[in-house]
Amino acid sequence: MGILKEKRTGIKSPKIIACLSQKGGGGKSTLARALAVELTKQKLNILLVDLDIQQKTSQEWSERRKQQNIKPTVNCQSFPYFPLELLKKNYDYLIIDAPARISQESLTIAKQANLIIRPVRPSLDDLNPAIREFNGLFKAGIPKSKLNFVINAVGSRAMEKATRDYLVPAEYYIFPIALEEKVSYQEAQNQGLSIGEVKYKRLQEQVKKLVKEILKKC
Repeated sequence: MGILKEKRTGIKSPKIIACLSQKGGGGKSTLARALAVELTKQKLNILLVDLDIQQKTSQEWSERRKQQNIKPTVNCQSFPYFPLELLKKNYDYLIIDAPARISQESLTIAKQANLIIRPVRPSLDDLNPAIREFNGLFKAGIPKSKLNFVINAVGSRAMEKATRDYLVPAEYYIFPIALEEKVSYQEAQNQGLSIGEVKYKRLQEQVKKLVKEILKKC
């Protein structure tokens, strides 16, 4: 789906990047927060949409950020489902932190999104369900051009290569930048920071490169 336009108001619908996963711990909230921070730094009007109202991890993260007076302030709201009225709001981007489960709501989100990102960890327990998840969305009519993997939590280049090699036959796009397994990422998020705001320059640059690649596809 391209960018829709409201003919009567002249307001264009926001671009939507959805971070999906059928289970928790894969990195979708981590990636959604990093995207939200980097886009906000670009002076864009964004909304981080937390759709897991039971956990509210992104909502609570944004509140920690406000409490620590960390700039820029990230606009985050939680909802029990994706409200279609957000498409009529004057946002540049909606970043969706989807619930950690597969449901009809996942398909609704996928249909509205410009880009769907599935962070995947380098283990068969994560890789195989991730591939099946995308296959299900593809069979439901979501084009492969929307479906993208980000390799997350790799411990070595050999591990990253093995993960890429395993994913390639599924024929979904794999972003060229992988995220490493780092304790500093978790520590940063505990403080209300994103993984792009860690104190290590190399890790900051890695996240910025990934965000740049994601926006090129959106």
